Amino acid sequence: MLPPSWKSGAAGTLQLVVPRDPSLPPEVFHWIPFIGSSISYGNDPLNFFFKLWRCFHIHSTRTQSDRRTRVKGNNFVLGGKSTAFPAEDAYTHLTTPVFGKDVVYDVPNEVFMEQKKFVKVGLSTESFRAYVSMFEQEVDVFMRSDQAFIIWQMNDINEWGCFDVTDVMAQITILTASWTCKAKRSGMDEPDMISALMDQKYRDGRPFRDHEVAHLMVALLMAGQHTSSASGSWILLHLAHNVEVQEALYQEQVEHFGNPDGSFRPMTYEGFRKLLALDSVIRETLRMHPPIHSIMRYVRSDVPIPATLAAPSQDGVYDVVPKGYYVLASAAVSQVDPLIWVNPMKWDPTRWNDPEGVAAQAFNTYSDENGEKIDYGFGAVSKGIESPYQPFGSGRHRCIGEQFSYLQLGVVISSIIRKVEIRLDDGIREIPAHNYYTMITMPKKPRNVRYRRRKFD
Repeated sequence: MLPPSWKSGAAGTLQLVVPRDPSLPPEVFHWIPFIGSSISYGNDPLNFFFKLWRCFHIHSTRTQSDRRTRVKGNNFVLGGKSTAFPAEDAYTHLTTPVFGKDVVYDVPNEVFMEQKKFVKVGLSTESFRAYVSMFEQEVDVFMRSDQAFIIWQMNDINEWGCFDVTDVMAQITILTASWTCKAKRSGMDEPDMISALMDQKYRDGRPFRDHEVAHLMVALLMAGQHTSSASGSWILLHLAHNVEVQEALYQEQVEHFGNPDGSFRPMTYEGFRKLLALDSVIRETLRMHPPIHSIMRYVRSDVPIPATLAAPSQDGVYDVVPKGYYVLASAAVSQVDPLIWVNPMKWDPTRWNDPEGVAAQAFNTYSDENGEKIDYGFGAVSKGIESPYQPFGSGRHRCIGEQFSYLQLGVVISSIIRKVEIRLDDGIREIPAHNYYTMITMPKKPRNVRYRRRKFD
């Protein structure tokens, strides 16, 4: 729980002498007013959260299992009512200057839900079928023209080249995403997002105006570009570090799309959905490296913490999160929680292959194909808030680009692995650490991989 700045500053000197209100959540001890614990949190949020858990766990009188309590913390925040925990109150000052007016967090929640429904029209199965070939073609054009792949362009199977994974993935991600936005305006008879948005109307009959289309496109491209390029970067680094997994992905491509002469057929959406090894690699990478480590909500009114999450004080009163505070959920913590996952800090895609294992159960709860669905105004989705695995968030603000992201990442990574084998660059022995100073969690430099062409053209 994050108090308002004035209270955080005062607490720095008063918390030693002023008795704490037993109805309020416990405060983290700090010395420096106004700054509080922001430095230690910003440097390494996961380490910060786990230290707090150890501290408050030791002094806790809770009777619930720790596993259940820690997962339900995300449930409390992300599953809370929008009237009590509005996302727009927490983020509009950050997003509106970037995305523009009248979209996303610059509008009431119910309007944003309608806008998300508009976006889903452009994310149909028909669109996905067309996007596969667009993605594959764009990667091929990029590798044939960009300086990062100059060695591959020389048609030499012995020489090694090198590139920065984040630089390359940032360019490929924006290029592939851009084609899906402008296909019809580029003379292609394929579905695209801009056309889908321009045809939409709100429930009250108002048209979705041109500036709203433009601003929502900015939001989609910026949010998707940064998150997908980060995830793709982590995938390439892990594949470069785990040659056996990389080879398994290549052989999976051979099995499903290979020709007798060693060439490959174009990927198809139906064929893509059968790539189980690729699916496990993407899931495992998102588990260890979710693009966003913390999700905040503003507390618009006093909210009692349910008995399942808080132990009563001596007078039997449960904690209350006061109006004006912020609450925070972190799936990045639950996704590497040692009380839930076996060897949580080990990148192991095979953990997703066991249908009875923790990973499969977490994913089934997250997708919940046969379970409870809820419609927030943009179509029925799984709430997913009971799962320790939530790489795309959960509840009403769960990312609607989830399936698009899986498709984009999968086709891009497959297209690269078809053409080259990769290794970590000389001098890099381990996967780079997380850079938490960026809004999206990126790998720190150096983050170069070496590559070599697999076969002659």
